[in-house]
Amino acid sequence: LYERSHISSPPIDYFDVFKESKEQNFYESQESVIALCTYLQQLIKTIEDLDENQLKDEFFKLLQISLWGNKCDLSLSGGENSSQKTDVLNSLEDLKPFILLNDLEHLWSLLSNCKKTREKASVTRVYIVLDNSGFELVTDLVLANFLLSSELATEVHFYGKTIPWFVSDTTIHDFNWLIEQVKHGNHKWMSKCGADWEEYVKMGKWVYHDHIFWTLPHEFCAMPQVAPDLYAELQKAHLILFKGDLNYRKLTGDRKWEFSVPFHQAVNGFHPAPLCSVRTLKAEIQVGLKPGQGEQLMASEPCWWTSGKYGIFQYDGPL
Repeated sequence: LYERSHISSPPIDYFDVFKESKEQNFYESQESVIALCTYLQQLIKTIEDLDENQLKDEFFKLLQISLWGNKCDLSLSGGENSSQKTDVLNSLEDLKPFILLNDLEHLWSLLSNCKKTREKASVTRVYIVLDNSGFELVTDLVLANFLLSSELATEVHFYGKTIPWFVSDTTIHDFNWLIEQVKHGNHKWMSKCGADWEEYVKMGKWVYHDHIFWTLPHEFCAMPQVAPDLYAELQKAHLILFKGDLNYRKLTGDRKWEFSVPFHQAVNGFHPAPLCSVRTLKAEIQVGLKPGQGEQLMASEPCWWTSGKYGIFQYDGPL
C-alpha cells in the first residue's frame, strides 16, 4: 500500500502553497508593471545623453521605487489585496517625507566611483538579497536593469529562497516565472523588458543564487561560522542591497535595540562588503535614528514601525 500511494503521489519538494497568491499579486499589478517598464525603456533610450546629476536623479528614483515596492507584502496584508494599483512613479515626491533614513548619496558615490575607476575588463558587482516576488520583484529587476544600462554595475547577483518559505518570498521558480510573464506581456515595452532580462540571465550579467542559509534561523553575523562559503561569496560584492523587513531583523539580530544605536554596531560584525537595507518598516525594530526621533514618532503614531508607511535606505560601509 505504501509503495502504491508513494508512486501515485506527486513530489511535494517544490510545492509552493503561496504560488497562487503570488501570481495574483503580479496580475493585479499589471498597470503599474506596464508603467514601470515603459518608463525604463524610455529612460534607456536617452541614458547616454544624461549628465551626471540627471543619472543620479534616475538612480535615486528607481531605488525609491524598489523601496516602495516592498509595501506589496502578502504576509503584512494577511491575505488581503496587496497588489500595486497606483502609479508609484507619480507618488515618489509625496512619499519622500516618509523616508526616515536616506543614505542614497553614499550608494551613488560608491557606485559612481566604481564606474569611474573601473578598468576595461574589470567588474562591478551589485548583490540584491530579495524579499517578495510579484510587483516588488519587478521593481528590483527594473533597478537591476538600470544598473547595467547606466554602467553603475556590470553584474547583478540575486539571492532568493531555496524553498517556499515566508508567504510571498521569491524562489527561483518565481524569478523565472516572472521574467517569462513580462516577456509575454501584451505591451511592447513590457515584453521588451522581459526579453532583455532573459538575455541578461543567459549572458551571465544577471545571476540567481540559492543558499539554504537564508531560510535557517541564524542572524547574519553568524554567517562566517555557519555558511563560510556564502560569506566568501558576498565579500566579492561592491554593494549588497538587503530588501525588506526580515533581512533587516536578521541583520540586527532582532534585538530590542535603542532607536539611536548605530547600524554599524547593530549588525554585530557582519561586514562582508558595503551594504544597505532597503526596507519599509513592518516589524518592531529600528536603529540608527537621531536621538529622540523614534520616541517622538512613538508618541504621535504608535504603529509607525509596523504599518509599512515609513521606509529606510540605511547604509553600512566605508564612507
